[in-house]
Amino acid sequence: MSGGLGLESLVDQQISVITNDGRNIVGVLKGFDQATNIILDESHERVYSTKEGVQQHVLGLYIIRGDNISVVGELDEELDAGLDFSALRAHPLKPIIH
Repeated sequence: MSGGLGLESLVDQQISVITNDGRNIVGVLKGFDQATNIILDESHERVYSTKEGVQQHVLGLYIIRGDNISVVGELDEELDAGLDFSALRAHPLKPIIH
């Protein structure tokens, strides 16, 4: 697997992906290809709301098409584990318009 986006160093690590339609998907990067299609394992989607805490929907093994990816970020697992998602309030992300 090759790719010039520096994803090689993130394989087998927890990452956060923001999609063009405003979804936030977190999981362990298992692989990717030259089109930046990403394979995540143990993944879940975080759904933000201003009225209730962050909901986490389990997705499991999940593939995200490269042309639907807006941002890929490394996740600080220790910091992330300390967050109280039931207390977090945030506006859902808006879709990205190119």
